[in-house]
Amino acid sequence: MEKFIINKNSNCEFQFEFRDKKGHIILSSGGYTRKLMCLKGIESVKRNSQDNLKFFRKTNSNNEVYYKLKAFNGKMIGISKLFKTKESREKSIESLKIKAPLAPIEDHCKESIKMIFSPSLNIAI
Repeated sequence: MEKFIINKNSNCEFQFEFRDKKGHIILSSGGYTRKLMCLKGIESVKRNSQDNLKFFRKTNSNNEVYYKLKAFNGKMIGISKLFKTKESREKSIESLKIKAPLAPIEDHCKESIKMIFSPSLNIAI
């Protein structure tokens, strides 16, 4: 099953990854200083992944392709893994559009937070 996973990075910031059913990382976020902001980032992926105009398709100097997902305000929410072909990148985008909105969230941080219930957040802690 595809899912979001919250971890802490080497800078002790919260970060999420969207993983496919095999456990491969498809999309990674930047760092967040607060877990609640990380959760809001996941909510933003779920919402903004439904808009094709929010996907910015890129190619690096090694001719590998990837994409960035941006929010309505233009800020980057996440960056994909590298793909060898444009076709595989497009398949990943289509999969994210379908799977992200209902994907559960696994919190691997062990830090609890107090938060107001949000129906769009599906959290497995």
